[in-house]
Amino acid sequence: MRQETTSLVTLRAGTMQLSVAPEVGGSITRFTSEHQGHVFHWMRPASLDALTARSAGSTSSFPMVPFSNRIRNGQFRFRDHTIQLEQNFRPEPHAIHGHAWRHPWQIVDSSATSLTIEYQHTADSWPWSYRAQQLFSLSPEQLTVRFSVTNESNTDMPVGFGLHPYFVRTADVTIRANVGSMWRADRDAMPEALIAAPTQLLLGGTGLKPDASPLDNNFVNFGGRVLIDWPEQQAQLEINADPVYQCLVVYTPPEQSFFCVEPATNYIDGFNLAAEGRTDTGILVVGPSDTVVGDVTFTPRST
Repeated sequence: MRQETTSLVTLRAGTMQLSVAPEVGGSITRFTSEHQGHVFHWMRPASLDALTARSAGSTSSFPMVPFSNRIRNGQFRFRDHTIQLEQNFRPEPHAIHGHAWRHPWQIVDSSATSLTIEYQHTADSWPWSYRAQQLFSLSPEQLTVRFSVTNESNTDMPVGFGLHPYFVRTADVTIRANVGSMWRADRDAMPEALIAAPTQLLLGGTGLKPDASPLDNNFVNFGGRVLIDWPEQQAQLEINADPVYQCLVVYTPPEQSFFCVEPATNYIDGFNLAAEGRTDTGILVVGPSDTVVGDVTFTPRST
């Protein structure tokens, strides 16, 4: 038996429109603007089936917290304690994207152009309680998503967070980004070695075409700027992220109608890399009652 479609909150500013489904993992379901009578989808629109099934992974964008991407076998060590998480994306053996994308968020505040929602987690296999918030602010020029995480436990908590937007894939779309090295992935999509990033992906490059470059890779030393160009649509989206977002994941699976460009604070499997002694993983250690926060801004343009 099908469930009823979930409730949406829609913000409007000028010709810009944003729809959010708090009940579907705090996900964006639609982000559009209108130019000369044409409505452009700046992110992949969620289908009715995705909303009915409460499937955040089939929406426009979902939040990742208390870690982005994968933790190998759902296990890591922090200060002499072994943490074993659930394998939440079977049959894959790893833990992926944290908790909040699989749970409803609550509305804290809303207006015609802004929405604040939150997710509260009670300690379980993740042995810390925390509160995550997203503040969506829409103007006639851009969308800003402010992500914050507050440690509500009485001990230090390691944490990472990020956004997982999906974009419409066309034959000529290109991605350019201000990134450093790339983690080459092993057969389990885990980081294996740091190598040079594809030159076409760099801001000074020609642009990486998703159809020509299948990736599921973590880029480090992210400088906070991404440009996505749809030349056949005469459209460009600029993404700017605060410095707390040290990483960028680019996901361009073959034979799909979408691609992903994901600002994140932490490396893929960064918790285990940190336990091995790396100090550049982007893992944030948050004290009791402390908060970490970062903005990501999406600015559409007609070219």
